[in-house]
Amino acid sequence: MVILYILLSILAVEVIRAQENYGSGTKQLQKIDCNGIYLTYAFESRTREYPYLKNVTAQPWAFKSTATITNAGLYELKNWKIFIGFQNDEILVSASNAVVTDADELPASVGNGTTLSGFPQTDLKTSVLTAGDLDQIQAKVEMKGSLFGIKPPGFPMPRTIKLVNDGYKCPAPTRKGGTMSACCVRDLKAKVKNTTTKFLPRLKGDLIITYDVLQAYGNNYLAQVTMENRNPLGRLDQWNLTWEWKRGEFIDSMRGAYTRRKDLSQCTYGEAGQYYKDFDFSKVMTCEKRPIIGDLPPQREKDKDIGNIPFCCRNGTLLPTTMNETKSKSVFQMQVYKMPPDLNRTALYPPEKWRIVGVVNPQYKCGQIIRVDPTEFPDPSGLQTVTLAIATWQVVCNITRPKKGETRCCASFSAYFNDSVVPCSACACGCTSTRRCNAKEQLLLPPETLLVPFANRTDKAVIWAKIKHFKLPRPLPCPDNCRVSVNWHVSSNHVNGWAAHVTLFNWGGIDFADWFVAVQLDITGAGFQKAYSFNGTLLKGRNGTVFMTGLPGLNYLVAQTNGTHPDRDPRVPGKQQSVLSFHKKHLGNRPTVDRELFPTKLFFNGEECALPSIIPQAGASCCAAQFKTVALLACITFLSLIF
Repeated sequence: MVILYILLSILAVEVIRAQENYGSGTKQLQKIDCNGIYLTYAFESRTREYPYLKNVTAQPWAFKSTATITNAGLYELKNWKIFIGFQNDEILVSASNAVVTDADELPASVGNGTTLSGFPQTDLKTSVLTAGDLDQIQAKVEMKGSLFGIKPPGFPMPRTIKLVNDGYKCPAPTRKGGTMSACCVRDLKAKVKNTTTKFLPRLKGDLIITYDVLQAYGNNYLAQVTMENRNPLGRLDQWNLTWEWKRGEFIDSMRGAYTRRKDLSQCTYGEAGQYYKDFDFSKVMTCEKRPIIGDLPPQREKDKDIGNIPFCCRNGTLLPTTMNETKSKSVFQMQVYKMPPDLNRTALYPPEKWRIVGVVNPQYKCGQIIRVDPTEFPDPSGLQTVTLAIATWQVVCNITRPKKGETRCCASFSAYFNDSVVPCSACACGCTSTRRCNAKEQLLLPPETLLVPFANRTDKAVIWAKIKHFKLPRPLPCPDNCRVSVNWHVSSNHVNGWAAHVTLFNWGGIDFADWFVAVQLDITGAGFQKAYSFNGTLLKGRNGTVFMTGLPGLNYLVAQTNGTHPDRDPRVPGKQQSVLSFHKKHLGNRPTVDRELFPTKLFFNGEECALPSIIPQAGASCCAAQFKTVALLACITFLSLIF
């Protein structure tokens, strides 16, 4: 009887536990010792891939793993984002219920780690407000990919896993075999944002893109896309905007913009063609999953069919507010058709993976799209009331510093105290091949070669090197391959002030209207006085940055043209020139150093240009560092005779 009593007691306890964990037929969360966001990563399996190699470190493996994000706290988590610190040269092929914010599309190399954002489940509610419904408080990301190296039975685990959302801090994860976990809690020292609002607050950035739903129907809706330039040095010319539809949507029509390609095959032969059987797809704007959208030319601004939208039709130009505030904004509208099961007015999902590029402009990195409070529009009737958008999302794009070789403009340096020019660095804007040229060396040039295309500089450069006894690198330096180059020439430096010439060269085939140049002089820039033949302004709070634009009627930098002597100079660049003057009152009585007379950063139309690695050397040019030993000894002997 005693044994029977013990067995019945154990059975009763198990029944109670089962009722606690699975009561009412709803999936419930098992016990987690975490008052916050509980993260786990579980390595599930791997399979050897082709090719089969004897070198273990080079052997590829196909792996499967799962990451879970569970809201075990008392505060709702909006727009969840996690970072997984992959470290085994992983290539992510698929990830369910999430999008990779560090890559445009999969497969993607994530060997240095990657950030995942929730989609379509972007928010995780609390257990208190959902009665512990696991579907609403937890997100599970199932991943597949490839990795290299680690031989079984070892586990190829990430170095870390953490929550990226603001206001949380995560400890180092604990690991046990093929699993790791971390409990991320709210940071009490962080400034807590208002959590009573339904949506996330709007963010700040260099370029703000707003996606508003203005009208909603059962199977389609009207959306408006607004792009606003918020950076005083940011700019876009002939912008191309792209995104990715995640639920089979397609664009029926547009006003204020157009798609670069009109591909209807994805509708005709896809799911849209099967569902919309009587739909005339020949009139559809595009059915591409990743459409490329461009701005309309100014001639279409009043077009009754595709124009008549405020802030549209500028041929893709977004100027900074420092130049023209009304031209820092661009707007277009589009009619979007949806697919099952999203056939009701409230089933609204914005596109993901936004990206925007321009021509010789800053490189923008766009974040994940987030839901924000609806945009308020003035009532069209003229009454003092506002109309709210049905739904609003926001994308923040920030300017990133270009990597070496990825810029599209460069700078050269020269000065009155040296008769040679330091040219743009070799491969400053990239090189497709360096087998026949030197990508690591620079060769000083005579000043007149700045007006000559690189292909015609070789003879002049070689002759100049022989005259000046410069070391001639073999092979000769590679071209810079830049569309735009800017020469900064220090023309004078006296007790009270100094001056510099700025010359712009357009080596590309595109004209630049309303161009601007900005130079940052960390120490001497604060002494800027005036620009001659340019409009010049010292920007406040920008580390001595001088902002320059062309005068009215002279703000057009034309493309290169054919020269008058095609056999000698087949190309002539478009050119603009100005003189800048600076005073030295803010420096006191100390003399300026040569390095302080040259920019630490230089921008053309918002893009940071590549700068030379050296500056012109002061003193007698014959004593420059590039001299051969014999020439240097001769120079020293000559100077000793004088003094």
